[in-house]
Amino acid sequence: MTQTLPPALAQRIRTDIQSMAAYAVQDATGLLKLDAMENPHRLSPALQAELGARLGAVAINRYPGARVDDLKAALALHIGLPAGHALMLGNGSDELISLLAMACDVPGAAIVAPLPGFVMYAMSAQLQGLAFHGVDLTPDFELDEAAMTRAIRQHRPAITYLAYPNNPTANLWDAGVMRRLIAEAAAIGGLVVIDEAYQPFSSASWLDEIKRDPAANGHVLLMRTLSKFGLAGVRLGYMVGPQALVFEIDKVRPPYNISVLNAECALFALEHAEVFAAQAADIRAQRERLLAELAQLPGTRVFPSQANMVLVRVPDAQRAFDGLKAAGVLVKNVSKMHPLLANCLRLTVGTADDNTQMLSALRQLK
Repeated sequence: MTQTLPPALAQRIRTDIQSMAAYAVQDATGLLKLDAMENPHRLSPALQAELGARLGAVAINRYPGARVDDLKAALALHIGLPAGHALMLGNGSDELISLLAMACDVPGAAIVAPLPGFVMYAMSAQLQGLAFHGVDLTPDFELDEAAMTRAIRQHRPAITYLAYPNNPTANLWDAGVMRRLIAEAAAIGGLVVIDEAYQPFSSASWLDEIKRDPAANGHVLLMRTLSKFGLAGVRLGYMVGPQALVFEIDKVRPPYNISVLNAECALFALEHAEVFAAQAADIRAQRERLLAELAQLPGTRVFPSQANMVLVRVPDAQRAFDGLKAAGVLVKNVSKMHPLLANCLRLTVGTADDNTQMLSALRQLK
């Protein structure tokens, strides 16, 4: 039962916070969980035992220290960190998004991002007191270059977010449009944050563009997470950018924000990167299967995907969501997030068996 805050205490909490809704996590008890873009694969028993032994030997009585630096070095090697760039760790991408808003909270600061997009961009702006300006995508979920350009020139944002691929639409955007918007942000002295949360499933990465033309991307930060890599429970994100820029943003990071257990898990995963690469390859193959089979369902429109999710428009999203849940399958009903998402469901790509169960449930909807 929800309790009401006593008036005296309510005076101490910001009124805009009191009017907000907390980030909702759906109860998945007893259901096939295909609502949160998680990697469905678990470690083999042998790797579970090996990781358990590693974690058991960690000095949890000590604050995180050099092992976190080891993780940064391993990530730098894993991605091929460009010369002159640095890497910063966060407790998931969510913390990095919050820290960026905090670091850029100068008087009159604003954030611009396409909509529909990741809800944390707007939420971080509101929590930190920055203005947020969303710019609608086109009906086909492409960047509206003219509208984005106007927003950047008018609002002069401290941060422009470009998710690559985007969530929840799952698509990559035109690289030429991206380059021009990045140049627009440079012209007003703003940062651009390329959010590559779904990079393991994508055919392109902006990191290649940064390496190809570092001068044009001198104000660009690249953000990734290990959640989609296969470590959603570990909560570890990282951000790459020019050294001087990353060093300034790193000043607002809380000390010891990455636990020794999280760091050790991530190091273990990077040492077994081929296992997670094989999992990602399987997910990409299953995604293509889903795209093909969903396209055969009457009255259904399936949108292109470069992530581990598929956006699909159905005749009645709420009815389909309820029918799937009754059949034991939990997906995400995004139909009320934005008018462009009318009657859309977001489906996480699961294992072959997961996807067979979901497709069967979809075919049986009345």
